[in-house]
Amino acid sequence: MGVIGVQLVVTMVMASVIQKIIPHYSLARWLLCSGSLRWYQHPTEEELRILAGKQRAKSKKDRKYNGHIENKPLTIPKDIDLHLETKSVTERDTIALHYFPEYQWLVDFTVAATVVYVVTEAYYSIVKPSQEMNISVVWCLLVLAFAVKVLFSLTTHYFKVEDGGERSVCVTFGFFFFVKAMAILIVTENYLEFGLESGFSNFSESAMQFLEKQGLESQGPVSKLTFKLFLAVLCSLIGAFLTFPGLRLAQMHLDALNLATEKITQTLLHINFLAPLFMVLLWVKPIAKDYIMNPPLGKESVPLMTEDTFDTVRLWIIILLCALRLAMMRHHLQAYLNLAQKSVDQMKKEAGRISMVDLQKMVARVFYYLCVIALQYVAPLVMLLHTTLLLKTLGNYSWGIYPELNADTPVENSLLPNSVYSESPPADGKMKVTVVQITMALGSLKNIFTPLLFRGLLSFLTWWIAACLFSTSLFGLFYHQYLTVA
Repeated sequence: MGVIGVQLVVTMVMASVIQKIIPHYSLARWLLCSGSLRWYQHPTEEELRILAGKQRAKSKKDRKYNGHIENKPLTIPKDIDLHLETKSVTERDTIALHYFPEYQWLVDFTVAATVVYVVTEAYYSIVKPSQEMNISVVWCLLVLAFAVKVLFSLTTHYFKVEDGGERSVCVTFGFFFFVKAMAILIVTENYLEFGLESGFSNFSESAMQFLEKQGLESQGPVSKLTFKLFLAVLCSLIGAFLTFPGLRLAQMHLDALNLATEKITQTLLHINFLAPLFMVLLWVKPIAKDYIMNPPLGKESVPLMTEDTFDTVRLWIIILLCALRLAMMRHHLQAYLNLAQKSVDQMKKEAGRISMVDLQKMVARVFYYLCVIALQYVAPLVMLLHTTLLLKTLGNYSWGIYPELNADTPVENSLLPNSVYSESPPADGKMKVTVVQITMALGSLKNIFTPLLFRGLLSFLTWWIAACLFSTSLFGLFYHQYLTVA
């Protein structure tokens, strides 16, 4: 309690909220079951018989006349006059949805982690503790871990499908993003100002000094080539995980635009689709720094803001765009649910017959995979939001727009308690010596993992998630707009 203090109390309270309150008051369930989403019910066999003008077969001769010979399923014409009935999504309906527990856990845990982060930030801004570990970092890392786990689970299902081409699409995009990441990592800081080069140089120098103090000779923990190769592999995996979320977002965007009747809604949908592009441009130095910080006015450039202010504004822009994406979630999910009626309308234009079971599956499948689509929509949003929060905390940025509001205490004070450097644990003999050595070693880690390293690494990861999402969405927009057969 002396090491973490108030933050431990906040964590314990939030853990109790997750266990006791969130199951009854769930944001994830409210987003689906508030009454604004309507799903299409599949027709019953009796309704299809009536529409097709058939009666239930009682003899072998009747079954043959109605198109049901021995074990063959009953078929109906594709151009049947079928109109699906809609129903609001209720809590009882969510029981049958695939991945609903994963969706509910990810959204509700993200809300809890965000609340812990906000309370912790308020606590640090008021009390300004210097000897406490910032426990909100752990919550943000857990959120990212759960989001990646969900995306990995969804991606593995595409590899289990043998007949479809989903596996090839994931592998192709994975290799594409690997090559793209290698190309991005060789771009100089004059164009993409992540700060990776300076962050890695600072990390290598600090690690070498740490190893020398431990009596070890080393040229550095890892070479720059190995570091960038590891980042490229990580980027390829992230790109593969975000492939189908981006493709699905493009299709929902087009359908949502067709459903929207108000100009303001259409404008927000366009901004929501272009939000990852705006995030990407925030780190392009010729655009962001040269034209926003120092816009040219005639022969002179007038500085509008300082570099610290620009970094803060960049964080706020990303958070506001994430909030916009959450606000437009229902429009996209409703556009997805309308695919059931869209499939039926497309079927009516075709000739031939279709079995009743296949027709019912075609309609019911859309609703049963609603939470899969919701996860593909929410998971990239969660990753963008919490990498941004980690960037602010670990990168020692500030939420204040004006320079005088910026904090000047280094972020390493919020990672490891400083009390371990000045106080020796109450122990005797060898135990005391061992504990002192361990605490000194842990204390030296704060000089290795500096804010400069975290700024470069987390800036790059935030930029990369947005770049992958926009790349796949742009390809999906082109595919659904020009390559699919209407």
